[in-house]
Amino acid sequence: MILDLSINFSYLISAIFFVFGLKLLGSPKSAARGNLISAIGMLIAIVATLISKQIIDYTWIIIGIIIGSVIGIIAAKKVLMTSMPQMVALLNGFGGLASLLVGWAIFYNNFQIDSFTATTIFLSILIGGVTFTGSMIAWAKLSAVIRSKAILYSGQMIINSALLLALIVFGIIFAIYPETSYSYLIYIIIGSLLLGILSVIPIGGADMPVVISLLNSYSGIAACASGFVIKNNVLIVSGALVGASGIILTTIMCKAMNRSLANVLFSGFGAVKTRAKTDEKKEVKAISAKDAYFVLEAAKSVVIVPGYGLAVANAQHVVKELADLLEENGADVKFAIHPVAGRMPGHMNVLLAEADVSYDKLIEMDDINRIIDTIDVCLVIGANDVVNTSARDDESSPMYGMPIIEVDKAKNVFILKRSMASGFAGIANPLFYKENSSMIFSDAKKTLSEIIEEF
Repeated sequence: MILDLSINFSYLISAIFFVFGLKLLGSPKSAARGNLISAIGMLIAIVATLISKQIIDYTWIIIGIIIGSVIGIIAAKKVLMTSMPQMVALLNGFGGLASLLVGWAIFYNNFQIDSFTATTIFLSILIGGVTFTGSMIAWAKLSAVIRSKAILYSGQMIINSALLLALIVFGIIFAIYPETSYSYLIYIIIGSLLLGILSVIPIGGADMPVVISLLNSYSGIAACASGFVIKNNVLIVSGALVGASGIILTTIMCKAMNRSLANVLFSGFGAVKTRAKTDEKKEVKAISAKDAYFVLEAAKSVVIVPGYGLAVANAQHVVKELADLLEENGADVKFAIHPVAGRMPGHMNVLLAEADVSYDKLIEMDDINRIIDTIDVCLVIGANDVVNTSARDDESSPMYGMPIIEVDKAKNVFILKRSMASGFAGIANPLFYKENSSMIFSDAKKTLSEIIEEF
């Protein structure tokens, strides 16, 4: 009795830590502290669970802890910042797979369950399976194992809807007659894994930040369902928190692109490459790093717009060094952050934090757009889709209506790119042809280093 009370009290403390940790994660200044508090909460929950009288053998638990810890340490040290979105997708996927296996194992060990437990097992397996294979497809697209563009085929919506309907029917049968419906559970497992694949392949690479956020929510909901399966309160609470926060973040990101979640999931955005409607016959103005230096040296205000190319070039420390030099030279330097820049939510914030860029210098899109026309130089480093003016000016563009950082309104725009290739969305950018825009074709880290040498 005392042991049960102690465990439940520990779960309550863990839940409180999770809530406060999640709240602190809402601000870059307090995110590290929030992460630590959440980790302490999870440690308390794990210890409380391990002393539970329901555990009679610790052998496999210890083996799992050792293997997981080794993998986690290696991943933390070896995974590059450019590969972090892929890592997040994998973690989401394994969380879903864990929920699927928990539900399957509980039923396999005891066919004599009530309908409520059978329903939670069904939900745990369905959502967990979709999360696992969907996350693997997201990982494959982000890693270029398969092409990142949306993969569409005739009747896709009908097939996906029919598969989901069949899974729901199987789930109802399983919930009513669990003791005689093991074969239906196997069908549910196979169907959920297939549905995850079919649900994500129609989504283009440009929408991967939203997909990762949504799959994170799915993994939380699957964990919550698993909590009901094994009657674990802290798993229910933590899963619900992850599921809810993931949905909120997904909504915020969809709003940042001025698109509905249904449009992201079902539009096949990026399936067809499109060209810029205007300015196609104009030529870009290419300059050298030395030319850029002369303008930057005289600038009183500079806005740096980071994108995925900055992460690819591993240039975050160099850009921090350049920002410091510009400030020493009397310029006001800010970093403009678009909500969907990079390959996952908050990618640019994490990248710049790694280089010790002050949080006060990270300005959100709406705030920077209010003063962008007063800026002397906008330095666009590896960003394309989030500054693509066709989203504002070309009604025929698939991106039309998406809010962008309006760098074209600045007095000078320097765009650091390796080539004229379009961004992850596969849509050409008229910004490159603007009168006040200049291209610097080279590796971003090399270009920034050359500008620093000039200073």
